[in-house]
Amino acid sequence: TFPILQQGLILIIPFGLKTLFPYVWMDILYFGDLLRILVKFVSRRRRRPSFFVLDRFLEQTAAHPDKPFILFENENYSYTDTDKWSNKTANALQSHPGYKPGDTVALFMGNEPAFLFTWLALAKLGSPVALLNHNIRTKSLLHCFNCCKANVLIAASELKEAVEDVLPSLIEKGVTILLMTKHCDTPGIESFSDKLDKASDTPLPRFLRSHIAYKSPAVYIYTSGTTGLPKAAVVNQNRLLTALAALSSNGVTSSDVIYLNLPLYHTAGFIIGFIGSIEAGSTIILKRKFSASQFWDDCRKYNVTVVQYIGEVMRYLCSTPKTENDKDHKVRLAIGNGVRAEIWREFVNRFGDIQIREFYASTEGNVGFVNYAGKIGAIGRVHFFHQKLFPFTLIKYDTERDEPIRDANGLCVESPKGDTGLLVSKITDIAPFVGYAQNEDQTERKRLRNVLKKGDLYFNSGDLMRIDKDNFIYFQDRVGDTFRWKGENVATNEVSDILTISDCLKEANVYGVQVPGHEGRIGMAAVTVKEGAQFDGSRIYHHVVNYLPSYARPRFIRIQNAVEVTGTFKQMKVKLVEESFDPGRIQDPLYILDDKEKSYIPLRSQVYSSIISGNIKL
Repeated sequence: TFPILQQGLILIIPFGLKTLFPYVWMDILYFGDLLRILVKFVSRRRRRPSFFVLDRFLEQTAAHPDKPFILFENENYSYTDTDKWSNKTANALQSHPGYKPGDTVALFMGNEPAFLFTWLALAKLGSPVALLNHNIRTKSLLHCFNCCKANVLIAASELKEAVEDVLPSLIEKGVTILLMTKHCDTPGIESFSDKLDKASDTPLPRFLRSHIAYKSPAVYIYTSGTTGLPKAAVVNQNRLLTALAALSSNGVTSSDVIYLNLPLYHTAGFIIGFIGSIEAGSTIILKRKFSASQFWDDCRKYNVTVVQYIGEVMRYLCSTPKTENDKDHKVRLAIGNGVRAEIWREFVNRFGDIQIREFYASTEGNVGFVNYAGKIGAIGRVHFFHQKLFPFTLIKYDTERDEPIRDANGLCVESPKGDTGLLVSKITDIAPFVGYAQNEDQTERKRLRNVLKKGDLYFNSGDLMRIDKDNFIYFQDRVGDTFRWKGENVATNEVSDILTISDCLKEANVYGVQVPGHEGRIGMAAVTVKEGAQFDGSRIYHHVVNYLPSYARPRFIRIQNAVEVTGTFKQMKVKLVEESFDPGRIQDPLYILDDKEKSYIPLRSQVYSSIISGNIKL
């Protein structure tokens, strides 16, 4: 009877574990994946000469030279084609007198193969690359360029006017400006495509990048924060090497086809989509930008198996007219962040059995979560091993004073399970925080000291989270002066600065407000008008269009007699956010941005009702 009892126990124990701890097997499998990633990473770190992301690309090219790597519109580039185009780009750059290997280069370009070729070329030349948002203009563009101390600017031909706007400042700094065109007659801007066509595709000698170490900057990715202007987050070679696992750790293999329609200047497009595909050896379907109407047709045409998303993408796809072939595709996995629970459900019900892999990470942050269990609405799951490797906690936060709550000893107070708190993560050798280029002040602001004990040091994520009884973690909100709209971070101080350099506005308090049926928060400004001036909706409209990308333009303006401030003279936002843009609650004059009228026009109650009911989409 004893062997029978043994067999019974063997069968009962897994069942009992699953009943008592429903996620235990998923946790074990996830821990196994973490361990495999760690072992691979450590073995690569030990290789000599040093092994970087570029070396993984060269390995993949040698392993399957003729495999399609990038499909873009009517163009098809194999791994070998990509390698050769990057060699041509590197050789053309190397022979240019305004560039020397190792120089920092700023890339000002939309989604196109040349973006990827140029990055690989610069990796072969040992140059760090600043990925500039191609929507930014004038003051912001100049600021982003100066952050990384670049010597060279490589720009797409369609961005010529944006470059010309800041040309005098760039020429004054002695910057080499190369435009992806065969002819350019603007003094100070050189054509580069003609040089590229004539360049050799011979491989570059390794010694050109022999100076690179794991702590060397690889890319600068711009993130908006509590300052006015974007900050350049430094992604070093070590962090980029760890990022190789972004897709393969989620089960993506060389047989997968990745649909990349998110901006390449962003972490999601560049690190998850591009760098992740290099490790997996996948094929990338590259799109200039997201299009809800073309999305599924493209997926069918190219046999796409993996798609990326941000919350807005899912909602846009669910908003398209239903068709009979909604489930006729090969997409098996969607990876991204920011999708609301109700959109998640609607997406899966409508488009079929697609695994949603929601995750949480930030460009500069030192902690991340993955919802490997597929719990709808959660951004991840936390457990003992994760906590040991990357110590983090949620602390109580005073949203009105915009600071953590501290006890009598000056230490932060941990939030009880189930309560909302600020996510902070311990800065360690395994989980470092590199910070922002040329911005020690902002780097220091993200460091939080004396959190759980005197002398400790944590990274302040700026995100409010909640952990439930099953250890799933949920994103609640951003704190401070940043909100997210159309998948982009909007820095409120930057928008305020832009508004107050207009002719008629004296002060501006910018904040994000929620709109039913939309992800994130849309921009709104409470403003005061200069003495003796009048609010001019048309002039303000043209002012914000000239200075701000579309996602950062305040959609609503509220005119006040005075901007309310706290006792420490910080602008008060909480009450303004609560009142939102409801004409029924607000006595102040309210205006809405109208692109047809090219003006800010009075917000009528019927327009407000149409926005709330979803008849008008913003």
